[in-house]
Amino acid sequence: MIRAEKLNLGTRLLDVSLHLPKGSLTAMVGPNGAGKSTLLLVLAGLLKAEGSIAWMGEDLNHISFPERGRRLAWVGQDPTADFAFPVRDVVAQGRHAFGDDGEFVDTAMEALDIAHLAGRPVTRLSGGERRRTFLARALATDAQIQLWDEPTANLDVRHGLDVLRLAAKLRDEGRAVLISLHDLRAALCFDHVLMLDRGRVAACGRPDAVLTPDLIQQVFGVRARMGQEMILELP
Repeated sequence: MIRAEKLNLGTRLLDVSLHLPKGSLTAMVGPNGAGKSTLLLVLAGLLKAEGSIAWMGEDLNHISFPERGRRLAWVGQDPTADFAFPVRDVVAQGRHAFGDDGEFVDTAMEALDIAHLAGRPVTRLSGGERRRTFLARALATDAQIQLWDEPTANLDVRHGLDVLRLAAKLRDEGRAVLISLHDLRAALCFDHVLMLDRGRVAACGRPDAVLTPDLIQQVFGVRARMGQEMILELP
């Protein structure tokens, strides 16, 4: 559903290629500064880089901005709000490219457990509530491609698990979902893992093929012991 070839952006991305097929759930992991947020911005068409990107088989450069809003939803690492719009109005922005809100907005708010916050100004939310609001806006688009940057940051355990279950549900509905994470244990539950290191793809494939002790030590500088659960230790 997304295919990118030879993406380059200075030292932030170096010959990065990837394919996100329909009905896939991919975790992107890597140390701070590895290029995860940069890659998401490039794939979303929000940052220019050398190389080629195709959405659903069509060159990104040939897709109009309104059509981009219908095909793809992106949630940034640190979503902020400059104006005190009610939460429901913020979520309804996800329907702007379609000219309506209605049931998609209500369904998205229920899914992210923010229906009770509908009338509250978004500027008066906690960090976790604000993150769930912007995830609901992405969900309301009903877009086939979902790119989320650290969506579980600032969330309590329950809501963090809810977000990962929601991502799996979108995968099961045939969408392509790419999520950046710092939690390597959570990444074990994904279909695919993309590991970045200093702007390059260190590995990409099944979790058990990517999240190996050797690769984790090489990229993250920590030891990993694998058993019934992953245990990370300083060397």
